Amino acid sequence: MDATMTDMPLNFDEPEHVRMLRETTRRFVEAEMPREKAREWDRGNIYPAEVMRKLGDMGMMGLTVEERHGGSGVDIYATMAVIEELAKRSVAVACPYIMAVCYAGMNVGESASEAQKQELLPRIASGNLLFAYGLSEPNVGGDLATVETTARREGDELVINGTKRWCTGAHIADYIFCLLRTGPKEEKYKNLSIVLIPPKLPGITITPLGHLGIRGVETKDVVFEDVRVPAANILGGEAMWNKGWSQLAGRALEVEKLELSACALGLAEAALADAWRYSEERVQFGRTIAGHQAVRHTLAEAQTKVRAMRLMLYSAAWLADQGRSCSVETSMAKLFCCEGAAEVTQMCMRVTGAYGLSDQMDMERYMRDAVSLPVVGGSSNMQKNNIANRLKLGA
Repeated sequence: MDATMTDMPLNFDEPEHVRMLRETTRRFVEAEMPREKAREWDRGNIYPAEVMRKLGDMGMMGLTVEERHGGSGVDIYATMAVIEELAKRSVAVACPYIMAVCYAGMNVGESASEAQKQELLPRIASGNLLFAYGLSEPNVGGDLATVETTARREGDELVINGTKRWCTGAHIADYIFCLLRTGPKEEKYKNLSIVLIPPKLPGITITPLGHLGIRGVETKDVVFEDVRVPAANILGGEAMWNKGWSQLAGRALEVEKLELSACALGLAEAALADAWRYSEERVQFGRTIAGHQAVRHTLAEAQTKVRAMRLMLYSAAWLADQGRSCSVETSMAKLFCCEGAAEVTQMCMRVTGAYGLSDQMDMERYMRDAVSLPVVGGSSNMQKNNIANRLKLGA
């Protein structure tokens, strides 16, 4: 078994700067993200651009950007704390925050050329740049190395053709981070390149895809028809043509699993807080329902699950921050936290009863959001496969 499963150091003290950042984020949420607004963003599938602008003005987008490029230094642990606090109130803000800080900041910082870093990272740190992921396709889900959308060279330009699916936020993004087939498909993990494509170029058609939860940043189909992009937009520059898989399967991909885990933790915490408060206010059979054993046991179990989710997430985030191998731990966090959020929100829904089904409470939104998380960003079964493979089960 991998040594990290038995020898990983455990530290249960959250850094002081993260504690202060949490408090700042919580004050921001209360001031700028009231519950009625969160409900409005969800119902209307509305992107809260003004809230994002204010987060940028506060310097909250610089947590994955080095100081020399205008950020505060790469701090994955702190980034997850901000995502968690935002997700407690609304994934309509947590998701575009991820598009800026993780999709853009992490990928540019990890894989871009020096010229691209100088151009893009200051814009990311100031809150003026969003990336959407163009990875999945109608015929391609988890097996990303089989993408069919193509790019061919014509002088100093690339010509793009194909379709990307589940491209969340493509309509608000500055660039779509596209994984493209740039050579013969027989060599599966070769002949792939990542290209940054502005979504307003001629030949691009963007159409919405409705979905159950995680609303506020619309998910899109993006069709490319002879779209011309400068070859300078190859992530990492010319040297990375046909080498995109190595850029995709790096630390930024590990962090994507943590982003979703942080969203899951925030949703579970919000559902638990609302159910806990409801149980102490709702009177049935002459006493609050918090006095009934069935409710007490449900909430005690939910508290235990949320505590375990927190430990799983932040131990993996700590490893990622240290630059240590963490593929197993991030997959475990994604599996455990996302499944846990779905379980906890349903437990809390039962505590609130019929009121929890009403759109006058936030519980039904928490549940819609939470049940989506075991599916997106690498399904639970994919995480199980990754864990078993990395630990060499049966090898």
